[in-house]
This record gives sequence, structure tokens and C-alpha cells, in this order.
Amino acid sequence: MTPRQFLVTTALVLAALWGGFLGYVHVDGNSGFLNRMEASLTDIRSALIGARRPPRVVSIVAIDDRTAAINGYPLPRATLARLVRTIAALKPKVVALDLLLVDAGPEEGDIALASALREVPSVIAAAGVFPESTQSVTRDGNDPLAAIPTASEILLPLARFADAAAIGVVNVATDQTGTPRFIPMISRGEKRVDASFPLRAASLALGIQPVFSPGGLALGDHRLPTDGGQRLPLTFYGPRGTISTYSAADVLNGKLPTSAVEDKVVVIGSTVTGGGDVFPTPFDPVLPGVEVMSTAIAHLVAGDSIVRDYNIRSFDALTAIVLPVLLIALLAWRRSAVGYGTMAAIVLAWAGLNMAAFAHGYWFSAALPIAAALPAVILFGAYELWNDRRQAARLAAQSDLLQRVDAAGLGEWLARDPDFLAKPIRQDASVVFIDLSGFTGLSEAIGVSEVREILSGFFELVSGEARSHGGTITSFMGDGAMILFGLPHPGVGDAANAVACAVGLCDRMRKWVPEQPRLAERKVGFKVGAHCGPVVASRLGTGSRQQITATGDTVNVASRLMEVAAAHGAELALSSALLQASGEAGAGVLARGVLEGPETAKIRGRAESIEVRFWRGHPL
Repeated sequence: MTPRQFLVTTALVLAALWGGFLGYVHVDGNSGFLNRMEASLTDIRSALIGARRPPRVVSIVAIDDRTAAINGYPLPRATLARLVRTIAALKPKVVALDLLLVDAGPEEGDIALASALREVPSVIAAAGVFPESTQSVTRDGNDPLAAIPTASEILLPLARFADAAAIGVVNVATDQTGTPRFIPMISRGEKRVDASFPLRAASLALGIQPVFSPGGLALGDHRLPTDGGQRLPLTFYGPRGTISTYSAADVLNGKLPTSAVEDKVVVIGSTVTGGGDVFPTPFDPVLPGVEVMSTAIAHLVAGDSIVRDYNIRSFDALTAIVLPVLLIALLAWRRSAVGYGTMAAIVLAWAGLNMAAFAHGYWFSAALPIAAALPAVILFGAYELWNDRRQAARLAAQSDLLQRVDAAGLGEWLARDPDFLAKPIRQDASVVFIDLSGFTGLSEAIGVSEVREILSGFFELVSGEARSHGGTITSFMGDGAMILFGLPHPGVGDAANAVACAVGLCDRMRKWVPEQPRLAERKVGFKVGAHCGPVVASRLGTGSRQQITATGDTVNVASRLMEVAAAHGAELALSSALLQASGEAGAGVLARGVLEGPETAKIRGRAESIEVRFWRGHPL
């Protein structure tokens, strides 16, 4: 395994472990910071979907400011009894009083209210008292109530009212902002277990006793999935008044239409200003508590509650592992427009599917995948950027060294004659150029580290071939190199050595390129040009930073011959002058492949044409 592969594998494993940890605490229901994120993201999704029409199964009779102004507040028990009787006369399915009747009132009024409650199926409120705002629970597979927190006290209505009506607990589970997110379907005290207020009302309305099972409850034909601790997830239909609401003052004055009550659950509750029973929601900062209870009742009766259960949370946990791993894999695979575009498409697709699922009644977490993916991708991306800069600096240093690499023996010559080429000299030489075709486009699509690895291998190949034939690399320009034969002094074998080096480069490149996956997939090739003639050799630079270079028409022609080779589909284009100068030795080397020509070729930037021969090796 290469260091790069080890790094990517480590990043993928760490991302999966991080996502798995967050998924575990999410499934367990103890992820406080995730719940805070999820609350905000849930409000955004609710606002984007907008208000929706609630099912026509619940009506609210509000003890509002107008009612309080006429009858006083709290509403006298006798007046409340008259309100219940007036509603009962219009044949509702259930009358539910979202009022805590824990204290005794005037005897006559209490008797009247108890009597009125017996005349119609009714539910009255109880409330659990918890010592802390956050409750801890235990998990026990043998105890279905283990995940339900225990209240230190249950505030129950007076016995005479409890004997006349069913009791339901009105507690809600809120997030850190105070927004109700769940209704516990079961509440328990030290010595009793009670159903929730909405569940009691819905059960009476449907005439069906609820049946609980792990992760859900059944009311007749429809099963409602519940979250941990038998909690019903809440989504709101809209702002205050979305559920049909009527003033208790109008009811007492006989102005309530029969259609508002008949065959419906009627919830009586307080909306008086300053009453305190209000909650913030995505649609309304002060939604009355009676409307929260009515929303839950509508969910239960109509069966339209949003689904957020163990299966949903388990899928969230899987997403928290898969999403960051996938994004990091894409980031490691290709940091380019294609790679970033694919990452953006995956994130947008996930966000779109999450939103669509929420709109259709499935509450997948938005916070968990973000919390799992964002830190992992940012950290890996930051490391990659840092590593790229480090590699770029190293590549620059290596390139600086590569510019000073000379053929064997030249270093010793410079040591003996420090003034060698201090002044330009004109002499005969043979020049070979090699270049990777199409590499520039590839380098823009892959990371710096991969570019470095490819170029390092390319240089080692060129350097080895140049040294083996006594050539001097006078220029290494990223994906190309210039090799000079004839330094420190021209020799009779320079041309033959140049031809042998050019053919050797073609042979080795023909094998090396297909072995590089990045080069093969982009169909990167190579081209070689060679020529001989007079050059001007000199040393450039000052101080410790100097390099040997050669200029002149011979160098220009050798460089342009690479274009001529590519245009004719050949691996190597060499001038007839070089072939002639190489003699039998050069001809023998060229016999290893197919030699074509001569042809007269026009050289870009040069007035006169030259005679060129084309060579390609036998296929592997």
C-alpha cells in the first residue's frame, strides 16, 4: 500500500467511525447538540413546506380574552359546566378539557361541572411534575416502560371530576428552544401509568382502545410509529387558528354552528393573554397549548403523524456513515471540477430527498449527516490542501535540483575547470527532445501529489536513458526534457549516442505509459525529436544557482521535430543530417523498428525546410 493509499484508507475509516459514533448516540436518543441542530433544520423544512389544511376532526373552543372579559378568569365552574352542556347538545364525539381541575371550587359549580361531564364522552387533564427539565431513562428489553421517564408527582383532577371523565396527561416534550416536538403517549408516576391527553381523546373518538407495541401503537386499522419512549412526533399544520377555533363567548351565547362540533373532538382550552400556556413553533412564536394538544389529537385520529421511529433513526445512522465516506472518497479520487461537481450533486440529492421525505411524512435527520460529513470532509480537505502545498514546495525544490543534474563526468570536468562555459562557446552537438503529449490537460484534473509521482517516474526514466548514453540533461521542463550530446567537447560518437538515446527513450516510454493508470485513461502519449548541428552552449545564472543550456537553430529544429513526429503518427522524428552523422551505429539502432522517409518537412519558425526521417518501434 502506497503512503497515499494508506492516508485515504485511514481517512475513510476515521470518517466511518465518527459517523458510526454519532449514529449510535442518535439512535439512542441522547445527542443533545444534534437535537439543537435538528430543531433549527426542522423549522426550516416546515417553513419551506408551508402551512397545510388540517383534517376536519378537531375543533377548539377557546377561553379567550373576550370570554374572560365577560365571565372572568379563570372561568367559573358553573359557567364551564354550561359551556360543556352547550357543546354536548350539538353531538360531538368527545369533549376534552385542556384545563387542570386540581383545586376545589364552589360546591354548586363543581357538582354542575361533574354532572355535565357525565353527559358526553369527555377527557380532563392531568400533568406530570418532573424535578428536572431533562429526564434520563434506562433501557430494558424486558420492561416496555423502561424508556419512559418517571414523574415525581402526577397532578390529578379532583376525584369527582375523575369519576365523571377519562384522565389524560398533557405533558409535551420540547426541544432547547421550547418548541414541542413530541407528545409522550404514556406517562408514569411512582405508582401509576396514564395515557396522554391526546391519546385518551382520540381513543374515545374512535371507540378503540390503543394497543402498544415496540416502536408504535395501533388504533384500529392504522398503526402509528412512535419514537423512543412511546413518543408521538409532532408537526404543525400552521399558525394559530389553523385548526378551527371558536370563542367560548360565542358558544355560551348560542352562536356556535352545529357543523363546528358534530362528530368532532372538541377541545376546550385557554388562549387568554398572559395565561402562560403558549409554545413557539415554526409557524407561530406563541401557539396556545390547546392547539398543540389539538394537533396531536388530529394526528392520532387521522393517522397523519410524521414517522420518526427506530427504523428511521437507524437509516439516519447508516447515512451518517455512508455520506462522509462517499464524499471523502470523491475528494481523494479527483479534486477537479468533475469531482467537486459530483460531490455537490450528491449533497443536493441528499438534501432534496430529505426534504421530499419530510414533506411526505418521514422525518429523516438533517443534522446527523451534516454533523458526520462536514468535519470529516473539512479536515480531510484541509489536510489535502496542506499536503499539496508541502508537495508543491518539495516538487519545486526537486525541480530546482533537476535543473542542475548533468551527465556522468561533467561534474568532474567542472571541478577541474571551474570556468568551463563561463563564456558562451559555439560547437557542434546532437540534441534530443522528449515530451509527454496531452499531459497538461491531465495535470489540471489531478492533484499535485499525483502529478509529482508521475513526473518523478518520467524524470527517472529520461535521466537513466540519458546517462546510459553519455548525454547531458540541460533542461527538464515538467513534462519534457532536452538532452545534449557533445559536452564538454564534441566527439565522433555524439550523433550515434543521440540516436541510440532517442530510440531507447521510445522503447522505454512505450512500456512505461500504459503502466501509469492516469496516463492510460487520458490517452497521454509521447513524442521525440532529434537533430544535430552547431549550438551555442553556456552557463546561465549567478552564484550557487546556475545551469548549463544550449541555444541556436539546431535546438529549435530538434524541438519542432517533436511536432512533426506527432503530425505523422511517429514516435520519433530525426533529421537526415543526424542519421547520416550517426553512421552505421545509428542505422543499426534504428533497425529495431520501422524507419520511414525521407520527407521534406516545414519547421515552424524557420524559413527553410529540412529532410526528416520517421521512426516507430514494433508494437509490444
